[in-house]
Amino acid sequence: MEIKKILIANRGEIALRALRTIKEMGKQAICVYSKADRDALYLRYADASICIGGARSSESYLNIPSIISAAEIAEADAIFPGYGFLSENQNFVEICAKHNIKFIGPSVESMVLMSDKSKAKQVMKRAGIPVIPGSDGALKDVEAAKKMAKEIGYPVILKAAAGGGGRGMRVVESEKDIEKAFWSAESEAMSAFGDGSMYIEKCILNPRHIEVQIIGDSFGNVIHIGERDCSMQRRHQKLIEESPAILLDEKTRKKLHETAIRAAKAISYEGAGTFEFLVDKNLDFYFIEMNTRLQVEHCVSEMVSGIDIIEQMIKVAEGYALPPQDSIKLRGHSIECRITAEDSRSFVPNPGKITKYVAPAGRNVRMESHCYQDYSVPPYYDSMIGKLVVWGEDRNIAIAKMRVALDELIVRGIKTTRTFHRKMMDNPDFINNTFDTTYLAKH
Repeated sequence: MEIKKILIANRGEIALRALRTIKEMGKQAICVYSKADRDALYLRYADASICIGGARSSESYLNIPSIISAAEIAEADAIFPGYGFLSENQNFVEICAKHNIKFIGPSVESMVLMSDKSKAKQVMKRAGIPVIPGSDGALKDVEAAKKMAKEIGYPVILKAAAGGGGRGMRVVESEKDIEKAFWSAESEAMSAFGDGSMYIEKCILNPRHIEVQIIGDSFGNVIHIGERDCSMQRRHQKLIEESPAILLDEKTRKKLHETAIRAAKAISYEGAGTFEFLVDKNLDFYFIEMNTRLQVEHCVSEMVSGIDIIEQMIKVAEGYALPPQDSIKLRGHSIECRITAEDSRSFVPNPGKITKYVAPAGRNVRMESHCYQDYSVPPYYDSMIGKLVVWGEDRNIAIAKMRVALDELIVRGIKTTRTFHRKMMDNPDFINNTFDTTYLAKH
């Protein structure tokens, strides 16, 4: 199936990122936008742009009838979902199929298997993938949580079965705290996801968060594009991502890649996806979840491989086979800093008008942003305004390059996390790779 017109069902930097690849492939790109995004610069580059509703996500980027209507008006062959919003919405994928619109992503069947984290764990366990000890499926109630915690031993972590982004998640260090933590996490999960189902796992102390980028095609082929270390987090939100993960030795790295490919084949996965693992101090790794979509941090994998992941997603959707694994050469080191419209000290969102904007440049420097001077950052969406990505021959060179790039980045009129990232590039623990997912909470 040849895809000629693609509707981008997203906004911000990922909409611009996708638009570039689509046009480079000689295809037409249709952008949708909310009333809050009517001044988005990338709309000028689209072959067509259609307003789909009000400022709030529920009125626009989560409004399935409006997006489908826009696709039909523009006569789009396919929809690219990006990340967030409807990218992992199974109902949306089914509706696309009913309207003969190709969803550029995995099948509903694969999504269903991975969408509920407790069920995903069971699927992976059956496939022989190492998982963290814990409950098989959602917990019946708080008493079931107490019983399981006793069996696997404290500390434990309570997680929302339908969760993500750290919401509905609590670490519990002793039995006296589990009841309060359970009700708190359940309430947060219900508010965030409309589903209060909880499950429980053994808490891996001082872990590293390492994930593998995979792509599958319709012929049963699966390739990996290396791994990423996403351990620099605040409240389970990733702030800095790197590829490769220099913590790993070659034996563990090879085993991790093979495990991710085996996991993807076990669910007949098609499209781009990410298998996420926790790695302990002994370099033993455990599956925690799969994201059945493109990841924010896909850029670092592109930088070390030279592969355009979105291009591969579109080709897979058209029915092309993937290139062989041995054709993919991973080289050098890439780092990504997420630049958000937040105060560097408190991380409180700070939307508003950008009075001056200068993007860094130079060899192997990539600024993924939809912002420009006089652009107003709306208060309705995620606070990320860009991703600064660099590549170097090794990690030290990449860190030095990131320092320079952050010094060159100018964003005035609003507060951003640029200062935080600049300090991290001089942080001895970051430089020496002696941190874990709990680092920022402790420091």
